[in-house]
Amino acid sequence: MHDLSLMGLELAVLAAGLTLLLLDLWTPPAQKRHLGYVAAILVGVIFVGSFALLVPEPQFAFGGMYVLDELALFFKRFFLLAAGLILVMSVEFADRFEAGVAEYYALTLFALVGMMFAASAHDFTLLFVALELVTVCFYILTSFQRRRSQSLEAGVKYLIIGALSGGFMVYGIALIYGTAGTLDFAELAAESSRAIESRLLLLGLLMVFVGLGFKIAAVPFHIWAPDVYQGAPPPSAAFLAVGSKAAGIVLLIRLLHTALGSLADRWKPALVVVACLTILYGALCAIPQRNFRRLMGYSSITNAGFILLALGTGEGRGVAGVLFYLGGYLFSVVAAFLVMCLARCGDQDDETCVLAGLHRRSPLLAATLALAMVSLAGIPPLAGFMGKFLVFRAMLSEGGGYPLFPWALGIAVFGVVVSLYFYMNVVRTIYWTPAREEPAPIPIDGPSRLALYAAVLGLLWLGLLPGSLVNLADFAVQALGL
Repeated sequence: MHDLSLMGLELAVLAAGLTLLLLDLWTPPAQKRHLGYVAAILVGVIFVGSFALLVPEPQFAFGGMYVLDELALFFKRFFLLAAGLILVMSVEFADRFEAGVAEYYALTLFALVGMMFAASAHDFTLLFVALELVTVCFYILTSFQRRRSQSLEAGVKYLIIGALSGGFMVYGIALIYGTAGTLDFAELAAESSRAIESRLLLLGLLMVFVGLGFKIAAVPFHIWAPDVYQGAPPPSAAFLAVGSKAAGIVLLIRLLHTALGSLADRWKPALVVVACLTILYGALCAIPQRNFRRLMGYSSITNAGFILLALGTGEGRGVAGVLFYLGGYLFSVVAAFLVMCLARCGDQDDETCVLAGLHRRSPLLAATLALAMVSLAGIPPLAGFMGKFLVFRAMLSEGGGYPLFPWALGIAVFGVVVSLYFYMNVVRTIYWTPAREEPAPIPIDGPSRLALYAAVLGLLWLGLLPGSLVNLADFAVQALGL
């Protein structure tokens, strides 16, 4: 029972998902889309309740496979907040689903369960199971508009690449177990000094990193991201950009600072190289994009590069910077995709049709999207600026010992400068590109308006008053002993 009590948050979300499926049986078809608000309220209650949990020291369950510490709690709250906002977004998009609206909400909650388990993974077994739960749910979520060819194409591409990455990961885990004789992160760290020269162990770890690279959308495991972001329903793409990426990041943090022990320093230069390639590829490929969701796919790749750069060049400051960076990225992505759900232009989603003259159709949506783009570009005083500032601070204070450090710093600055162009191009389209048709006001209901205000408030709060989240991030990092 003690083991189950530690998993209270996950069990509560699982119960919410099952309750939603039961409510679907008695809900009239015309009211099914409003079940998303019920799901969002349940997630919000669980999010608030999570602050009642106190973990003065790490607590383990199921033989050490599951750990509940401040780092796990930070990411669980992150996932809960993201899911709550995305469920509200899903209600706005629900009328474009032909059927299965309640199932869409339930799958979102089941993916959330997998993400929360990933935050507490302390063993390769739970790591693999949690990631597969997330991935299998997204196979369906990305292709939920089954009569739309782009959505089916996105689902098939995600399925193929996801299965391939899962194969790499499970084979890598088998090599790790065969070499070290354990799947527990702490036991592997204790064995790392003895097995440091084992090529099979290094190969196994490399294969696990390949699987995590797919989740993060890091080069060269990024090829699925632009097509899937373009074809998937906007709520699915937003949850992929925020939730799935953060799940991969927390597992990468666990591996580097819990499982690898003395092997961790060997991997950090490789992370820096991958980070630089990821920033360059994402920034340069985003320049010619005119489809907004495809642009967000390349933006996701670029942001993965900045996150990896902080992990590869920093210790405590680097990890804390990553946690703050993800917080700002959450509000930016949710704001951008929520605007895309609300600002419709027939069956099209290209930048010119949907965004041109948006300020005349809805000043609130135009301002929200503009602030999201400004934040992603790293312009003060918004959250994105503080996130990039903390990444650069970690590089300058802790990364100077790497031979590639000057190149990495230069590429990071180059990525920021290039991103200014394509993010500001979206702002230019919103305010200065004339609309193709006579602009009509865009209706916004109460919950969506609240979600927009929450996203904007988050961007401003983290930019102007970053201290609270910085303190939370520093406190969470202490669970790793950094």
